[in-house]
Amino acid sequence: MSNGVDPGQLDDQQLAKELEAIHRTRHTTFLHGSDDALQTHDERMAELEAEYLRRHPRRSIAPGRTRSGARERGGTES
Repeated sequence: MSNGVDPGQLDDQQLAKELEAIHRTRHTTFLHGSDDALQTHDERMAELEAEYLRRHPRRSIAPGRTRSGARERGGTES
């Protein structure tokens, strides 16, 4: 485990708050963080996202966020 509380120990509200915070800081960490900071950020983000997906395997998927949806709107995903 990287830094922080084990995501499995967070309640749903805490998990959502942690995910919002880590996504909010992602771009700055990627552009300006040290290699160690980026590695720690990657690990923590993966832990939090994995826990969210474990709890919500049937989460709502927006059609435009799929490959076929992107092709329909003229995207370049394949």
